[in-house]
Amino acid sequence: MRSFHHEHWRFPNPTMWLAVALVFSFSLSAAAELGGDVSSVLTDQARMKATVKSTESRSYTVQELKDPSGTVVREYVSPEEKVFAVAWQGPFLPNLRDLLGQYFTAYSKALQAAKARHPGRGPVNIQQPGLVVQSGGHARAFTGRAYLPSLMPQGVQAEEIR
Repeated sequence: MRSFHHEHWRFPNPTMWLAVALVFSFSLSAAAELGGDVSSVLTDQARMKATVKSTESRSYTVQELKDPSGTVVREYVSPEEKVFAVAWQGPFLPNLRDLLGQYFTAYSKALQAAKARHPGRGPVNIQQPGLVVQSGGHARAFTGRAYLPSLMPQGVQAEEIR
C-alpha cells in the first residue's frame, strides 16, 4: 500500500477553482425567490427552460414562467423590484425550495408542525405573521401561492395572487 506524501499531491489549477466557485455562487443566488430581487427572473427562466410573459398592473408586475411540462409559476414583483409573492399551477409541483428561498426553512418547520397536529394528506395552509403559503392539488393538478404580507404593495389584496 502506497503512503500519501505531499509531493505526490498537486493543488488543482486555480482557474478551475475560480470557475467552480463562480458556478456555485451563481446557482446559489440565481433563483427569483420570495423576497428576492427581480433581476433573477431570467435565471429562473433558464433553470425551468420556461417562456416568460410580463404583465403590468397598477401596483406590481407579474412575471409568468411556463415550463415545457405546462407548469406555470407567477412571480409578483413590487415597484421596489422585490418578489413579494409567487403562485403556481400545473401538472407538477415546482421546486418550492427555489421559489421560497430563505423562507423555505420556516415553511418546512411550519409544515411539519401542521402535519403533526393533523396527519395525512390535504391542502397546506401555513399562515404566519411574515409568511403565508397555501398549496393543494393532486398529481397533474397542483396549485398554490406564497406571499410576504410585509412586502405587499399598498392596496394589493391576497386574492390577487393566483
